[in-house]
Amino acid sequence: MAEEKKNILTYEGLKKLEDELYDLKTNKRREVAQKIKEAREQGDLSENAEYDAAKDEQRDLESRIHEIEQILKNVEVIDEESFDSETINFGCTVHFEDMESKQEYVYKLSGSTEADILGGSISNESPIGAKLMGARVGQVITVDAPNGKYNYKILDFYIKQDEEA
Repeated sequence: MAEEKKNILTYEGLKKLEDELYDLKTNKRREVAQKIKEAREQGDLSENAEYDAAKDEQRDLESRIHEIEQILKNVEVIDEESFDSETINFGCTVHFEDMESKQEYVYKLSGSTEADILGGSISNESPIGAKLMGARVGQVITVDAPNGKYNYKILDFYIKQDEEA
């Protein structure tokens, strides 16, 4: 049997998932159950749009709870403070520049579970994330993309120190 892929998270990402799971189980389940109860009280369920919507919401909620539980079941938490401060690794926020267009980017490097390109984080498994891992300030990395190669220069990086720790 193949070993399950580890879900790599930072402590920040782990806390975020645990908080979401707690909220879904304690607050959201109660809210959805109340919606279902109110919809049932309206009578005939065969043509009750509110009931159908509440049941759909319940299905989505339980699916997300299951998804988070599966992630947490096989999680590996990365201690960002244990990494070499000279090279880019998990949890680092990286400032880099496209050598051709001169456009600058700033992304946090995270595991695939935490990655959210619109939220400012990229996965270590993505083509650019994989190239950033272990890179140093001033280094130029080349990323192969379907439409060609891109060269990026590492301008700076830092590890956000958690104020709550």
